Amino acid sequence: MGISTGERIGLQGTKELSDNKIDKRTLQKGLLLEFQKDSERFLLAVVERPDGKKNWKVTDQNGILSSIKPQQVTYVIPGIINYNHSRIDEFIKKAQDLLDPTVLECAWMELSENDKSVTVEEFAEIVYGSKESLESYCAHFLLSRDIVYFVKVESRDSSVYQPRPPAQVEELLRRKLAKEAAEKEMVEFVQLLKSAKALPPDAKPSKDSWLMEEKIKQKFESLQAYAVDACDDEQRRTAGNILKAMGFSKTPSAALKILISVGYFPVHVNLDLYRYDVPTRYTEEVLSAAGELLVDCPDTDMLIRKDLSTLKVYAIDVDEADELDDALSAARLPDGRIKVWIHVADPTSLVQPRSIIDREAMHRGTSIFLPTATFPMFPERLAMNAMSLQQGKGCKSVSVSVILQPDGSIAEYSIENSLIKPTYMLTYESATELLYMNLEEEEELRILQEAASLRGQWRRSQGSIDTAMIEPRIKVANPDDPEPNINLYVEDQSNPAMQLVSEMMILCGEAVAAFGSDNNIPLPYRGHPQSNTAVSAFGHLPEGPARSFANISVLRAAEMDFQKPVPHGVLGIPGYVQFTSPIRRYVDLLAHYQIKAFLRGESPPYSAGDLEGMTFIASMHVKVARRLHSNSLRYWLLEYLRRQPKGTKYKALILKFIKDRLATLLLIEVGIQATTVVSTGKVGDEVSIIVEAAHPRDDILSVTEITEVSDE
Repeated sequence: MGISTGERIGLQGTKELSDNKIDKRTLQKGLLLEFQKDSERFLLAVVERPDGKKNWKVTDQNGILSSIKPQQVTYVIPGIINYNHSRIDEFIKKAQDLLDPTVLECAWMELSENDKSVTVEEFAEIVYGSKESLESYCAHFLLSRDIVYFVKVESRDSSVYQPRPPAQVEELLRRKLAKEAAEKEMVEFVQLLKSAKALPPDAKPSKDSWLMEEKIKQKFESLQAYAVDACDDEQRRTAGNILKAMGFSKTPSAALKILISVGYFPVHVNLDLYRYDVPTRYTEEVLSAAGELLVDCPDTDMLIRKDLSTLKVYAIDVDEADELDDALSAARLPDGRIKVWIHVADPTSLVQPRSIIDREAMHRGTSIFLPTATFPMFPERLAMNAMSLQQGKGCKSVSVSVILQPDGSIAEYSIENSLIKPTYMLTYESATELLYMNLEEEEELRILQEAASLRGQWRRSQGSIDTAMIEPRIKVANPDDPEPNINLYVEDQSNPAMQLVSEMMILCGEAVAAFGSDNNIPLPYRGHPQSNTAVSAFGHLPEGPARSFANISVLRAAEMDFQKPVPHGVLGIPGYVQFTSPIRRYVDLLAHYQIKAFLRGESPPYSAGDLEGMTFIASMHVKVARRLHSNSLRYWLLEYLRRQPKGTKYKALILKFIKDRLATLLLIEVGIQATTVVSTGKVGDEVSIIVEAAHPRDDILSVTEITEVSDE
């Protein structure tokens, strides 16, 4: 109604507005009254007739006939009978001319001096000099919406308004002004959002520009916290108000839409980075400490470092590897046995236990590898330069050498600080090509392959379990673009170079566990008990993902011991210590600290109890990193599928049946799992499917089997 829109005259409604006792007087046809329509609206209406025993039919100021309860009546305008609803507009216009909220302050100043309470009619007499119908209603309107100067108290026959104490008025005025300022601020902010939303993508403000002003920054931080469902009550309230003002529903996805539409976030923003509060940068203190290490860090192991720089050294990794922390050498001994060296980068030649760099690495736990970015465990200048192995350069390392028995078991082993000069930096693909070429001058690579083959056979004889799945890799070159380039590569687990490297890493872990056991060194020994289900139970399944998936489904939880090796039934070895990735895994770094101290003739820096506590801290962050990697990889695989032409056919492997013919499938060319009903086939069989829908932001993948139709 005209009068009820309190915003227009700076007044607010309140729910308890009964100024005259409706139950004490009988409503009758022709009376003019105010009633509460809903939580926000108060309307004027004329009484028409009773509606049942208690309710009344009224025609409101909008000409609408409705039934109201006596409790909804907030004021009956005195002195008016036989009123016609067509005249309500005229009454409202006259009232608008009298509704001046400043009279509240004047009346309060006069009445508060004597602490005198007033009825609505008395108030009308004071401010208007009359208590006629119009003036009384205006007095009611002002008093009932007032939240600063007067408070309503009940008397026997009518509502009475009492002036509030000056201190209370001062506080309420302060709150009212603050609220009005906040509302004005919100209106301006929403206008900013709407303007930015209307701009073309390349003209939108950057995230940094949105964060320059503190008040605007707080609102964006509230929206961001709401989008990742990690907000406090104040942020929830702020974000809710913004969403409402923008015409959006109060949902995290709506908050994200706004943040993307105004340029604060790119279209493909990784919300997990904010959801899990992942540290993507280093503090100045850590960076400064890293800089000091690069300038002045003498090699404490120089006198006991063995020169192995004459060995041919192969460093084999994925083509986009930033941190290179292991390499391989091999030779055939005069007695025909094979000797291999696993050379591991030596970051502990720079980083000391309990230093600021070490503590930072522990609280990261691991380097995080995403399709869009890498967040190294150590500052980049250390991880990707000073610590990493580099082709043709003298590199400090820890070399684990092993002589194999003809059956692939370990005959002898040793661990020593070393100096190597990597000969080749190879990708898995280029290393595989070299193996196929069978070049005479690359005899060492062939020996490594032979060693890997012996090791694989020996581990299988010890009951190892194949858990290798198809591993997709994605690299997104320009993730902030709305349509970034997606490069998908699906690793072939049968790739000879990949199998070679995997076997040598496992061999290294077994040798380090044996070294720790023989010398009573506390280490993070990792074990994995055999499943209660015999390996032979899945022998009927074809080798590869189907059998691996079945094997993984029955695996028991891994075990850790910090004093002695634990059998690793999955790998088929008596003990295992992760050692080959000290630049990117903190638990590997702990093993290096312990082994290196022993090689120097010193006591290990950490007890078994220390190792357990630090491994626990690091492993919590490793779990987050794994979830982050898994979620991000799946997002980009779905985005990849979303872009493929409609009707593209994919080969899929049946991994298991969930219920009846509902099956879990593996899309072989993409490396992602999906669920659908298949008409024929058993676990391990291939079927053809098409993608019906792929929505990365909502994590939706819908596929349907397509049956081949013969030409006949």
